[in-house]
Amino acid sequence: MNPPKTDARRHHDPAVRGFASDNYAGAHPEVLAALALANGGHQVAYGEDDYTDNLQGIIRSHFGAGAEAFPVFNGTGANVVALQAVTDRWGAVICAESAHINVDEGGAPERMGGLKLLTVPTPDGKLTPELIDRQAFGWDDEHRAMPQVVSITQNTELGTLYTPAEIRAICDHAHAHGMKVHLDGSRISNAAASLDVPMRTFTNAVGVDILSLGGTKNGALFGEAVVVLNQDAVSHMKHLRKLSMQLASKMRFVSVQLEALLAKDLWLRNARHANEMAQRLAEGVRAVHGVEILHPVQANAVFARLPHDVTLRLQKRYRFYFWDEAAGDVRWMCAFDTTEDDVDGFVAALKEEMAQQ
Repeated sequence: MNPPKTDARRHHDPAVRGFASDNYAGAHPEVLAALALANGGHQVAYGEDDYTDNLQGIIRSHFGAGAEAFPVFNGTGANVVALQAVTDRWGAVICAESAHINVDEGGAPERMGGLKLLTVPTPDGKLTPELIDRQAFGWDDEHRAMPQVVSITQNTELGTLYTPAEIRAICDHAHAHGMKVHLDGSRISNAAASLDVPMRTFTNAVGVDILSLGGTKNGALFGEAVVVLNQDAVSHMKHLRKLSMQLASKMRFVSVQLEALLAKDLWLRNARHANEMAQRLAEGVRAVHGVEILHPVQANAVFARLPHDVTLRLQKRYRFYFWDEAAGDVRWMCAFDTTEDDVDGFVAALKEEMAQQ
């Protein structure tokens, strides 16, 4: 049977590569094949389909028998729904000042979730029990939003990693204060690949209560999931997902993508490759005089500092973003489809631009 004809046209050059974000990458071919497999015929809407049902078993294989997945459209939606599920209306969330929920979600946790974020400056994007204690007080003070949740990101917005022991210490400390723990895992696959451990090792096994599970940055077309790890910590997830405009009617197309990633090892293959490309990039950059790498390269991100005019010229050749323009800090991200030639070409371009200084 011939494929159906379409009037759609390609509007971009697929040969153009960049290091701006792993969100710039397309969908993995195996994910696209899974979407085609799920297409055709009728399936019950709003999550009562066979693909979403099958996804639950896959999620339990990764996160334990009590885990339950609630597919959503995007990462901000996952975070807002997850945090609402573990807070009261008067509740607050302790997070790193650099956390995505604080810096890059347009105020959605506050505006859409009605949550107060209690932020803590961190040198490396990571919270510790001691840092948490800067905001963990005043539970009986009606004049202060009540700290009810600690939210951490793995890997962090600075590309650094928590060890399982560090997350256990955070969970133990938070639980001792009656607080719950949320993990923003938009790049959880990269963290697991770098640590070389199953995802459960630093989530349900160490006390995390609820998880935002990423798919888009690791090869999905769209879609993430809120994974409830501690059923006793969460209430009314189904209602919150709908209320937060994150209930997909054709949910099978979200669920089948997560199935494609998680049923076998595609999630791990993609993450390992992205991490390896970041290491290759860091090695190349270290050889360029005048460029400073700012943080340990532990996943698929490289943070660097270089002259402002070099950055502006280099951005005309490759897409990437300033992280702190005043300081000259930039972020380079690698994705599942980044190639060695992409990395080597970028490093060569960086050398050329630095040589003009």
